[in-house]
Amino acid sequence: MPAVNIRACLSELARLYGVQMVYEDVAHRRRVASPEALLEVLKALGAPVASLSDVPSALRARCLELWRRVLEPVVVAWGGVCAEMRVCLSAATSGSLMAHLELESGERRTYKYEAADLPVLESKEVEGQNYVVRGLTLPEKLPFGYHRCILELSGALAETRLIAAPVKAYIPKGGGGWWGAFLPLYALHSQSSWGSGDFATLEALAGWVASLGGEAVATLPLLPAFLDKPFKPSPYAPVSRLVWNEFYLDIAGVPELAGCPPAQALLQSASFMTEIKRQRALPLVDYRRQMALKRRVLEELLRCLAGSPGRLADFRRFLRANPVVADYARFRAVMERRGTAWPSWPAPLRDGTLKDGDYDEAACRYHMYAQWLTHQRLGALAEKARSKGVALYFDLPLGVHAEGYDVWRERDVFALGASAGAPPDAVFTAGQDWKFPPLHPERLREQGYRYFIAYLRHHLQHAAILRLDHVMGLHRLFWIPQGVEASRGVYVRYRADEFYAILALESHRYRSLIVGEDLGMVPAYVRPAMAHHGLERLYVVNYELTTNPRQAMGRVPRRAVASLSTHDMYPFAAFWQGQDIRERLRLGLLDEKEARKEGMNRRAVKAALVAFLRQKGLLGDATSTHAVFESCLAYLCTSPARLVLVNLEDLWGETRPQNVPSTEDEYPNWRKKARYTFEEFCKIPGVVGTLKRVDGWRRQGLPAGR
Repeated sequence: MPAVNIRACLSELARLYGVQMVYEDVAHRRRVASPEALLEVLKALGAPVASLSDVPSALRARCLELWRRVLEPVVVAWGGVCAEMRVCLSAATSGSLMAHLELESGERRTYKYEAADLPVLESKEVEGQNYVVRGLTLPEKLPFGYHRCILELSGALAETRLIAAPVKAYIPKGGGGWWGAFLPLYALHSQSSWGSGDFATLEALAGWVASLGGEAVATLPLLPAFLDKPFKPSPYAPVSRLVWNEFYLDIAGVPELAGCPPAQALLQSASFMTEIKRQRALPLVDYRRQMALKRRVLEELLRCLAGSPGRLADFRRFLRANPVVADYARFRAVMERRGTAWPSWPAPLRDGTLKDGDYDEAACRYHMYAQWLTHQRLGALAEKARSKGVALYFDLPLGVHAEGYDVWRERDVFALGASAGAPPDAVFTAGQDWKFPPLHPERLREQGYRYFIAYLRHHLQHAAILRLDHVMGLHRLFWIPQGVEASRGVYVRYRADEFYAILALESHRYRSLIVGEDLGMVPAYVRPAMAHHGLERLYVVNYELTTNPRQAMGRVPRRAVASLSTHDMYPFAAFWQGQDIRERLRLGLLDEKEARKEGMNRRAVKAALVAFLRQKGLLGDATSTHAVFESCLAYLCTSPARLVLVNLEDLWGETRPQNVPSTEDEYPNWRKKARYTFEEFCKIPGVVGTLKRVDGWRRQGLPAGR
């Protein structure tokens, strides 16, 4: 077959697998995927292609596979109205067709159709067989929920999952005008914590914010991380999205402590108290040592659990209601015994079959107990925050660690031959490889999005506001095949409408606001889709600044969470003083020429921002870092944004960031403590004064002239 035909076949095969041949980069240049990258991505998606010569046969097989699919795995019924379902049949099919509908409630309904009476939507001959697509419409509106529709024809059955969902996600009444505070929980240390933040400190922060008039407390993901071997403390590379991180347990709040003399003796021992004091004095969080200390106490508390029949019964009920916890605990116990990650385990263990002798029972029970305590503590924290009128703002990461529990147990829905990332842009000129496997779009549909629903519910049970990391991933994700440079990755499409339907349905069930992180390369169709389905977007000043004095900060959208920066950016003081440019030059993220160019642009941006703020009547003669910072806050607070988030570290002029993307050992990412303890910064007049002004600005609304 001529090469041009091979290329045409490759293009069609890519289309049928949802692979995007061309994309527009950050400079609006057209980027065409190479045949080699396309082949590797298609292989990761399951296409039988080892080389270009396999493409024609793979295309025929894919066409036949899709035309033999009687029903799509998932169908969305917006507003409960099921649009015409596509039913693919042999052209010779006749007779009666029965549609058996099983509602989520258990109710069953059956409808009868004559196949020949259904309208023909499409027809095609594939491999000598004539097929037709007929349209089937259910005669009545569906209640919101997840339903099964089973088609029966001549004894053969086909099934789809019907998602009946509201068009828009849950939107709280009142319209917004809220403000909240942000700080990573590991950084939020207190005089009573063990050298990092814990749930007790987060609860105290929620109470303090409420006392100042705030309505939200935001932090980074609270999911478990590898804190020993392997060591990966990043909250965006969790072991699982289905359980919580026991690292944040506050030991003093565990009910077993009061009746457990061995645990009390351990806590009061001189060596233990000395170690905790040392942990508190460290400038960086020592995850390994702190987790080891907490585990020693938790293991003592677990032994004392047997002396509390009521609590023990509650523990057992929790395990019965949450089988994933025991499975996760066994996984962690096997890792601890073997000292290796699951890809190197023997076949039965690697493939998900664990027996009692494969792990230490004590280690398994520890992980189950720790998860139970964490589940209880977070539930109590969320309830207390709600009672004070404060929403917990949680963050749902895009991916999970490749060696973690979720990929091990749910590997069918992950594409293990690729990793997710981002194409080259102005900051990351070589592209980004995030080192975690992307979800497989088709296999996720085939399981009815069970895994996605599970980890979404896990967060929504406590989160009044949930931020979706890289919301563009609902539409498409940049895949980097193994062995391929990040700059040569390829976009793979997902069924965005199905994700939005699930988000809308679950957000209403839990009465939670959904926020999409829409920063970076955002295709033109993403934000309209977010607005159509009721998702809030982000407005981040650092992304919006221009050199035009008349619109240096731009217009803040009404349906947005507004902030000056994010956890991946330098604090405002570092930005204003140019320290971020100097630091990135030192870290090798910029060369001298790039640093000079960015420095010139920064000076122009600063001049435009000062002029803009003065034009709005928000800034006087002073141009100190703090004066400009407060003026920017005032602009955000007097905007129509639903929520304004204040990074607490900005309030005292912090210059060191929490994370510098594209660095590993060069910078202590995810480990930097706040400069002050919770008790200290709560008493700093400048901190309290700024937040009181924030509250006043939010309550006053738009100033005159705006």
